[in-house]
Amino acid sequence: MVRAVVCREFGAPESLLLEEFPSRALKPGEVRVAIRAAGLNFPDVLMAAGEYQLKPELPFTPGMEAAGDVTEVGAETRGVAVGDKVIVKMRHGAFTDEAVVAPSQLTPMPSTFDYAEAATYLAGHGTAYHALIDRGRVEPGEVLLVHGAGGGVGLAAVEIGKMLGATVIATASSDEKLAIAKARGADHLVRYDREPFRDAVKRITDGRGADVVFDPVGGEVFENSMRCIAWGARLLVIGFTGGIGSAKTNLLLIKGASVLGVRAGEAVRKNPALGEVRLKALLQWAEEGKLRPNVSHRLPLGDYAKAMRLLIDRKAIGRVALVMEWRCRRVGKGASCAVPTLCH
Repeated sequence: MVRAVVCREFGAPESLLLEEFPSRALKPGEVRVAIRAAGLNFPDVLMAAGEYQLKPELPFTPGMEAAGDVTEVGAETRGVAVGDKVIVKMRHGAFTDEAVVAPSQLTPMPSTFDYAEAATYLAGHGTAYHALIDRGRVEPGEVLLVHGAGGGVGLAAVEIGKMLGATVIATASSDEKLAIAKARGADHLVRYDREPFRDAVKRITDGRGADVVFDPVGGEVFENSMRCIAWGARLLVIGFTGGIGSAKTNLLLIKGASVLGVRAGEAVRKNPALGEVRLKALLQWAEEGKLRPNVSHRLPLGDYAKAMRLLIDRKAIGRVALVMEWRCRRVGKGASCAVPTLCH
C-alpha cells in the first residue's frame, strides 16, 4: 500500500488526511519512484487552502518536489534505470512514499546532496535563479536587498546573489536566521524589529539605496522597499506571505524603477529553453559545492500538518522536508527485492 497526504476539502493543514492506496501498475513510458523525502514550499500551504493560483481538482496530494530512487521502469521508457537516485518535479503530488511519473519529471540527484537536500533544492533555488538572473539581471557590484532571508527562497537568493558578485543585505526576524544568512554569504544583516529596514539600507549604502529588491513577503515590506531604492532599481515580487502590497507609482516614476513578477515554473512552461539553462547551472553549482539548501527540519510523513505549520509560523530556517520510512514492497513469500541496494 502507498501512503499519501490527501486534500479532500480546502482548508488548514490539519484538515488534510494521511491515506493508503494500492500501488498501481505502470503504463508504458512511466516510472515508479520510491520517495525518500519531499520538500515543503509555501505554495503547498496556499494550494491546500484553495488560495493559490493553481487549484487542483479535489481530491489531490500536495507537494511540488521530492527525491527518491527509481524502483521500476515501464515499457518504452528511455534514459531512466532502476536504482537511479532522482529529484522528482511536480505541480502537486509529492507528499507520498511512492510516485508514478513521466521521465521528463526526473532530474539526477546531485552527488553532494542527501535525499532531504535534493527534495528541497530546485523549487527554492530555481525561483531565486529566475528572479535574480532572468528577471532582475543582477550585475557584479550592485546592492541586493533580500527580504525573508531566513526562509528557503530568501536563503537561496542570498547564496546566488553573492555568487553573482552583489553586495547582499539580508533582512529577517531573528538573530538565528540572520546567522544562517551570514554563513551563506550575506554582507549586511538587518533585523526588522531593531531598525526599520529602509533606514538600514540607506545607512549601509550612504543614501543611494538598493539596486535590486528580492521580496517574498509583500505587504508593508514591499511598500517600504520603494522608499530605499536606487535609480533604475528592480523590485522582484516573489510572493506575499505578509500580504499583498500596493505599488506607489510616484515613487517608481521618481526612481525610474521597475516592478517584476517572478513565476519560475510558469516561465519554463512558456519557454522551456529557460528551464534547461537554469537546471544545468543549478546542478553544476550543486556538484561544485557552491549551493546547498539549509534543511532546518526533517519530519516523518505523518507530521505533515506540523511541517506545514513551521512555514506558516515562520519557524523554519531555510527548508523543511518530510522524510519517509522506506518499506520494501516485495510481493510473495521469498520474492527477491528489485533493488537490493536500497534495503537499509
